[in-house]
Amino acid sequence: MSDVLKSPPAAPFTGAKVLAVTSGKGGVGKTFVSANLAAALAKRGHRVLVLDADLGLANLDVVLNLHPKTTLHDVFTGKATLDEAIVKAPGGFSVLLAGSGMVEYSRLTPEVRDEFMDVLRSLMPRYDVVILDTGAGISDVVLFAVSLASEVLVVATPEPTSLTDAYAAIKVLATQQKRQHVRMIINQTARPGDGRAITTQLQQVLDRFVTTGSGRSVRLIHVGDIPADPSVREAVMRRQLLLVNVPGCPAALAISEVARKLDESVISPSEFGGRKTTVP
Repeated sequence: MSDVLKSPPAAPFTGAKVLAVTSGKGGVGKTFVSANLAAALAKRGHRVLVLDADLGLANLDVVLNLHPKTTLHDVFTGKATLDEAIVKAPGGFSVLLAGSGMVEYSRLTPEVRDEFMDVLRSLMPRYDVVILDTGAGISDVVLFAVSLASEVLVVATPEPTSLTDAYAAIKVLATQQKRQHVRMIINQTARPGDGRAITTQLQQVLDRFVTTGSGRSVRLIHVGDIPADPSVREAVMRRQLLLVNVPGCPAALAISEVARKLDESVISPSEFGGRKTTVP
């Protein structure tokens, strides 16, 4: 495994705060969270771009009901400029979409790695926040995208398969990328407090079986629950942003609260009492 996958760059770029939204398995609402979190952060006054980092199986365009003529693939191949590929999304943020079904991007080659880093380096000065909507699992493409982020948000649901795969993904991030902390979002919770309880249980397992390079176990930071809400399914089926169309529903309010926590602790800490983004 290449060194770039083993540890996050200390300071790879300057400019935007880079957040990777990832998951152990598919179908847990990762892209839904990425898009609506972007809308919530844009509403808080930030310049936000979501980069579809699921290079082989992209579906951010489906969630946002966008039909781009130009994608990240065109930028990589020199058929279009970066400016031509950036699209305005509903919700006040920008997106850079990847083409779906691109087999050549399903594995990490030196060319893909360099092209991706060049694009990210160009984006950084333009935005306050860049959200990387990664693929699910622990493939080399997913781990590479995550390695470029200063903060990682793992999305999971209360289902046992989701939690098992989330544990596996966090273990890899702790052991190979030397992540000291990972932020958790538990989606589709049935009752208030369920997500925090799940995060605590995962932490206990990690404490027993996984240590980072420092000899300490990786720390999970619970940033929020998103309750099971029929408005979510309706928005997904209609390809609409929840934060735009039903901003007062329970799931939308929960995502707005996640955005507030991230804003205060990670994105703009100096504006909120000078709190630091590092974790003791």
